Amino acid sequence: MVAALTLTIQVAQGQSQIQGVINGRSGATMTVQSAGSPNTVVLLTDSTSVGEVEGVFKARTKQMPMTALIPGLPVQIKGTLNDQNQFVADTIKFKGSDLKAAMDAQAGLQPTEQKVAANAAQIQLSDQEIAAQQAALQQQQAQLTAEQQKVAANKAAIAAANKRFGELGEYNILGETTVLFANGKITVEPQYKEQLLKLAQQAKGITAYILQVQGYASAVGSAALNQRLSSERANAVTAILVQQGQIPLTNMLAPGAMGTSSQVDSDKTSEGQAENRRVVVRILQNKGVSGN
Repeated sequence: MVAALTLTIQVAQGQSQIQGVINGRSGATMTVQSAGSPNTVVLLTDSTSVGEVEGVFKARTKQMPMTALIPGLPVQIKGTLNDQNQFVADTIKFKGSDLKAAMDAQAGLQPTEQKVAANAAQIQLSDQEIAAQQAALQQQQAQLTAEQQKVAANKAAIAAANKRFGELGEYNILGETTVLFANGKITVEPQYKEQLLKLAQQAKGITAYILQVQGYASAVGSAALNQRLSSERANAVTAILVQQGQIPLTNMLAPGAMGTSSQVDSDKTSEGQAENRRVVVRILQNKGVSGN
């Protein structure tokens, strides 16, 4: 059976080695895809060592948190098969350049749920509203045609947004909250802590959940400062979820420092800047677990 998998597996001193790309995370397990081979389910434990190889000859290894194991990351895994035929990871290694590329891909492929919901709201008219519009637009066929084109365009935009998000690990969004920050600040205000703890409690009731944390900054100030602020804001929110919300690290994706990408409002006003200084937290569940 092992020979039929055609994975890159080497046996040495009772251990096996797998090389491939992470294409899914569900709680304490993840799936790894190798070229021309089926997915391999990898079990993560508290003793699993995660490291980033450094140096020209990869002679040094920098210890990394388990949250760095995100979809799209090429990895090399050493471990053993347990009695349930699961591949239990002892060590996982990857390149720093590969981690950056995987995080950049996440940033480009994952739209915010608020934008998708805003587009959906534009086309979800009640039966009464549709009937009223049809009665009025029967006398003005040109206006009816324009309205139909607008609805079709909105539907296409929503479908495209959902497709882009679905391409990254096939996840469903089952919960979301947004934390806003003062200008130049990284401290989480008390009212948002309550929202975060409520979201953490909701996540614990979901099978094989993953929490995604992404920090953003307004486009005021230097790019380097905004990148640092978005990173520190994401880390501050993650600390609350882990320390006070009791979320295991195995159920957290690496905090994303998104800088000034995906602005939700104009930075030409103070109100718009406030909306862009944010951290977005989402509860994700693999569609393979939910069945849809």
